[in-house]
Amino acid sequence: MEPSSDSARRTARLAGAVYATLGACTAFGYYHAPLVQGDPSILAGTLAHASSLRFGIAVVADVLSAVLAVPLGLLLYRLFAPVDKPLAALMALLLIIAVPISFVLATQYVTARMWLVGGDLGPAFSVEQRTAYALAALRVHAHGVMAVEIFWGLWLVPLGALILRSRFLPRVLGVLLLIAGAAYVLHSIVSLLWPATRLIAYERITMLARAAGEFPVMLWLLVRGATVRSGPATSRPGPA
Repeated sequence: MEPSSDSARRTARLAGAVYATLGACTAFGYYHAPLVQGDPSILAGTLAHASSLRFGIAVVADVLSAVLAVPLGLLLYRLFAPVDKPLAALMALLLIIAVPISFVLATQYVTARMWLVGGDLGPAFSVEQRTAYALAALRVHAHGVMAVEIFWGLWLVPLGALILRSRFLPRVLGVLLLIAGAAYVLHSIVSLLWPATRLIAYERITMLARAAGEFPVMLWLLVRGATVRSGPATSRPGPA
């Protein structure tokens, strides 16, 4: 069973708008307050001297990206449930389940800056103690982001499979999402197994694979929506 053409197009474009906004918030937060880049001690120095407004905006952007995952999951479920309801439910669940984890990680980041800036903590703890606690919070945050990346990748796998089985989105988008999902999971596992090792070429390749998988889907949903082809429903997708 396929959704009606008008309904599918509206749902797809709304999902594309939410997906693109989520991506923009993620990129904005990463640029203004890189959560997992580089040496934690260098990042600690950056946080200690960053303006409160810029830091606050960056954290809000990351929180918004987590919040937007909920309507995105629901919209994509509505779009793809006629294709395969259990698979669409799994896709939405894997996306939404990462939301509370992201909020916990955000508190670790805020905690790190609280220790670094001092404020009311100043009289009770020495600078060395506050720096040590901040670095510990940053390391917990970094490892947590690497762990939650598994969910960021896993939800793309059923989404890619749904696109491949649907008759209203190009199959190549599904293939790209499967590759992006695998890249997320691989990056997460490798980073957790060897946290002290940074392979620049490997990180750039996996980042490129993730971007090349998600950005085309965002843009296609936002600009083109979903085009339901005429003809009887079938489990085999039509040509892209």
